Amino acid sequence: MPDILGPAAGFGVTFKAMFKKRLTEQYPEYKKPTAPRFHGRHQLNRHPDGLEKCVGCELCAWACPADAIYVEGADNTDEERYSPGERYGRVYQINYARCILCGLCIEACPTRALTMTNEYELADSSRESLIFTKEQLLVGLTEGMVDSPHSIFPGMEERDYYQGRVTEAAPGTERQVAHSKGAVSNEAAEQRGEEVAS
Repeated sequence: MPDILGPAAGFGVTFKAMFKKRLTEQYPEYKKPTAPRFHGRHQLNRHPDGLEKCVGCELCAWACPADAIYVEGADNTDEERYSPGERYGRVYQINYARCILCGLCIEACPTRALTMTNEYELADSSRESLIFTKEQLLVGLTEGMVDSPHSIFPGMEERDYYQGRVTEAAPGTERQVAHSKGAVSNEAAEQRGEEVAS
């Protein structure tokens, strides 16, 4: 004999929910503040003098369960230095069409180069625009920073950076002339009308 009360019980749950008062979010006019530790868009951080914290170790890419991160490391030289270590992240990409914002990448990062912001508006009209490059992820310069590449603070070593002994760029530090593909020299920046750090 079929159970007649089964469908009625199911509809009972529906009707009960229909008359409950619901809070309607007025998004995007009103944006609800996120929790302080919300996992949003990533950012690549810098040291206080402007050198990049990323050392191109690729641990974030290995830790990513969605295979959303691509890192290509390269060696620093005395003429062209982007980080205080031996290597730096030459190519860094995060595919937000794949990323699940789980935060495993930031847990894996040994230098705290990769952190997550509270920014959550990542939707776009094409898949290509959801692949964020290093230029989009790298945090901007603040007071006391000089854009990389430039030399390590005189008298300091790599470990001094991670122990917080470097607090700003060395006096008279200038951005070095970069020779790699896609890098910008002082002369090229001046020709384009960009401000050159001195």
